[in-house]
Amino acid sequence: MYHYTAIVTCLAVAFYFFTSTQVARARVAYGVKLPAISGHPDFERIFRIQMNTLEWMPIFLPSLWLCAIYISDAAAAAIGALWVIGRIVYFTGYREAVAKRSRGFGIQAMACIVLWVGAIGGAVWRLIH
Repeated sequence: MYHYTAIVTCLAVAFYFFTSTQVARARVAYGVKLPAISGHPDFERIFRIQMNTLEWMPIFLPSLWLCAIYISDAAAAAIGALWVIGRIVYFTGYREAVAKRSRGFGIQAMACIVLWVGAIGGAVWRLIH
């Protein structure tokens, strides 16, 4: 069973839900009416945080689960937790200014790369052995 990976998956989904609520709150705060996705720069940054998180989910989630299957539930979950932490750092930085997003982006990107390498490496290893 992959209990740790399941917990990290739930944390990632919860974070994405949180970013969605932040976009809704920002719409009200900055007067950006649906279906607009631009207007106030503070709204646009919050919207980009949510969209960027959504863009990374199809890269992160399969890599997380495949790494858990081929390498280790605990190892994949630990790296996956770093991805979630990176997204939180990204959120707090980018919310303030575009220039402050890089650290969080780097953390989550590196975590995702490690998960992907673990997934592909584990799959190839099992294939040839």
